[in-house]
Amino acid sequence: MFFGSYLYDQLSFKNLTCYTATMLKVAIVHDFLLRLGGAERVLAALAELYKNAPIYTLLYDEKTTWKEFPHERIRPSGLQKLPRFIRNNHRYLIGMMPRALEAWDFSEYDLVISSNTALSHGIVTPSHTMHISYIHSPMRFAWDWTHEYLKNESLLKRAAGALLLKKLRLWDQYASDRPDHLIANSRNIQRRIHKYYRRDAAVVYPPVDIERFSPAKRRENYFVMISNLTPYKRVDLAIYLFNKIGRRLVIIGDGPQRDFLKSIAGPNIEFQGFLSDTESAAILSKAQALIFPGEEDFGIVPVEAMACGVPVLALRRGGVQESVIEGVTGEFFDEANVASMEAGLARLILNLKKYDRNVIRARAEEFSKANFLSRMRYVIRQMRSQAKLH
Repeated sequence: MFFGSYLYDQLSFKNLTCYTATMLKVAIVHDFLLRLGGAERVLAALAELYKNAPIYTLLYDEKTTWKEFPHERIRPSGLQKLPRFIRNNHRYLIGMMPRALEAWDFSEYDLVISSNTALSHGIVTPSHTMHISYIHSPMRFAWDWTHEYLKNESLLKRAAGALLLKKLRLWDQYASDRPDHLIANSRNIQRRIHKYYRRDAAVVYPPVDIERFSPAKRRENYFVMISNLTPYKRVDLAIYLFNKIGRRLVIIGDGPQRDFLKSIAGPNIEFQGFLSDTESAAILSKAQALIFPGEEDFGIVPVEAMACGVPVLALRRGGVQESVIEGVTGEFFDEANVASMEAGLARLILNLKKYDRNVIRARAEEFSKANFLSRMRYVIRQMRSQAKLH
């Protein structure tokens, strides 16, 4: 199968003619527009590719996303009519969401592209409308994180939640057949798509705004983490290690674990909270290395570090294995424990003078927005061409 074996990085895009979609009527779908994260960067790039396409979303927070996604382009679901205090706790609306997105009518469109973090691949499109779903991840809370999602709830809520998640898994498997084609954001997600959906997927890595970053003239004597302060990011692991070795660690980001993490951190560990893109880039560019102990579907922050010419120390799991080149742009550690991480950090420090900033930066450029747009044009053109043959 073409799309099962297709790996875009084995192809040359330099000689491709620009694919334009001026004659197509296109819509874009995204689960939620409530914050600006990695998935929303992909959405913004898709919105740039199809400048006239409306954006359908289950819930929309204009205050936090208007700059990138003005309300004139947004088509929210019926859930948007609920009071704000209910929308702000949207995890409790999850059982209503499949029906809400199935209610959209896409009969006027030739092409619908869903940017899926959980549910949007489940839209219903007519036979004349091609549906291509870009999968950031299969529904994590229904598959990988089921027990994590429920573990802090009461016994009654766990029982009700387990029943709901079982129904969502059944719906998710059924809905996974609805898109005509799937695109995964990494080979890591491509494998998970095959595991849960038994479907093939093309691979197009998400765009990274590497132009925001540049190598600093000199490094300073600290290491950096940029992360939401949530359990699965394993910020605690980095803190335990840096408590032990006494090196300076700067942590950028905020989240529900902030107070706990501060309580276990020594004086050599600094919490900066949320910073602007400019402030974060300035700190990142001067760091000795980025510390990345969590498991991510792809991992945009390591690519941002490499755009600064900064090497990465990462857990050898997830999508970061597809961006970081061991011994060239960083190092890996094999187990999520202090001993393994310390050994990896020792290798990185030993090789610090050997890392070539220009080589590291060049690796990051492979994940630029321009390359993402070119590859998406190519893959979509191939998918549409294949459909015309049948």
